[in-house]
Amino acid sequence: MQHTADVVIIGSGIGGSSLACSLAESGLKVIILERGGHLKDSAEARDDVAIFQRGFYRPGEEWLGTDGESFLANNYYYVGGNSKFFGAVMYRYRKEDFEARPHLDGKSPGWPCTYEELEPWYERAEKVFRVRGALGQDPTEPFHSKPYAYPAVPDEAPIASVRDRLKRAGVHPASLPLAIDIEAWLHRAKTGWDAFPNTGVGKIDAEVGPLTEALRHPNVTLITGANVSRLETDETGTRVTAAVFVKEGFEQRISAGMFAVATGAVQTAALLLRSANKAHPTGLANSSDQVGRNFMNHNTSAMLVLDYRRNASVYQKTIAFNDFYNADNDYRAPLGNVQLLGHITGNILKANFPAPAPSWLVRLIARHAYGWFLTSEDLPNPESRVMVREDRIVVNWIRSNMRAHQALIKKTKDVMRKAGFPVVLTHTFGRKTTSHQCGTARLGHDPKTSVVDLNCRSHDVENLYIADASVLPTSAAVNPALTIAALAIKAGASIRGV
Repeated sequence: MQHTADVVIIGSGIGGSSLACSLAESGLKVIILERGGHLKDSAEARDDVAIFQRGFYRPGEEWLGTDGESFLANNYYYVGGNSKFFGAVMYRYRKEDFEARPHLDGKSPGWPCTYEELEPWYERAEKVFRVRGALGQDPTEPFHSKPYAYPAVPDEAPIASVRDRLKRAGVHPASLPLAIDIEAWLHRAKTGWDAFPNTGVGKIDAEVGPLTEALRHPNVTLITGANVSRLETDETGTRVTAAVFVKEGFEQRISAGMFAVATGAVQTAALLLRSANKAHPTGLANSSDQVGRNFMNHNTSAMLVLDYRRNASVYQKTIAFNDFYNADNDYRAPLGNVQLLGHITGNILKANFPAPAPSWLVRLIARHAYGWFLTSEDLPNPESRVMVREDRIVVNWIRSNMRAHQALIKKTKDVMRKAGFPVVLTHTFGRKTTSHQCGTARLGHDPKTSVVDLNCRSHDVENLYIADASVLPTSAAVNPALTIAALAIKAGASIRGV
């Protein structure tokens, strides 16, 4: 079966949906190919036992490590992509993240553009995702040309108390920028949203936000269950002519004037590598040999702090602090971000407890617990990479900058104890934990060292764009969703010629 379009977008996650939204008013015929289907509502959607203990939504796909061991990828394939389960944190990268700067164990190369150049696109992305936030609380917050359109998600009473205690401990707790309609979310059920699937409209994920807006236009179409296997080019290799995909067991093709790949840092790299041909023997758009390289995956830890008083919050995830984000600390190096996790119930804690424990015990601990998520920057390394072997995805993540992460843990423990939490426990996530993957098709000015230009267009293939986390030159130390959306919206403007 043959299809035609002006623009084909592969993937409906944050990048693909934001690009479609950016193109929707152009009149171009846009077709989005999504491997998965719509995430349907069910009783399990707000059941913490089903989600965290039984793994009702846990993906079954496995990738291979270079040590020969398989591991669960934890990538979700639904309309909206991984954003259906994300924590809805929509941070801007800090101004300093765009600049080259030293770290404890290496150097961040910076970006080929400045924060100021991306700032207007951040503002547009915040509008599309209806981000709630507050300015003036976080000393690392970069310049905003406009205030947030919606006020910050309110702290619950226990979290308001934690905010005050953190201030007395000497840090600057600030409201998280969140793509959450809290009233709509709680109307469905009184739970947190962090790692819970969004089957309604409370979480402004890629489907609820930009994709819904794009599909209001008759020139935008979504095809689900379409698993793209490769891209084909003309004989010169300078233009993509078709995307080949399988739907319901049948191979189909779609031709278009423009193609955009937005399937995530790992899957995008794998697709380009699988699309090798005579004109592109090492993979499509890979004359730089950078496709699949510079894979980054934040260094992260969970921190559990216990309080004498009961934590009666429902959703919890409203504050963070960035006092150790930049080099103005006693380590004289950037350390990272500290943000609340969603409220940890007894059932969630039991699913992640390090040893078998009776339910009464984990419920007791959970009633007095606050969970935090600590993130440090992973630095790009060309040997940290995604490969394809016999059609299997192979990931060789060479993690970096762990001294900075250990320093962040130490500094945060000190803060928590000063804030009056007598017990502080941490768990650092391992090499095969997939968290905020990025970097496998980096953007830059030089075709010899980068895959796409500053508009996310391939240096090698004139009608190919990449619109996901693959293009990020650095991982920074905050959630990348808003930066992905901003770059995708910017790419759409480039395609439109504006």
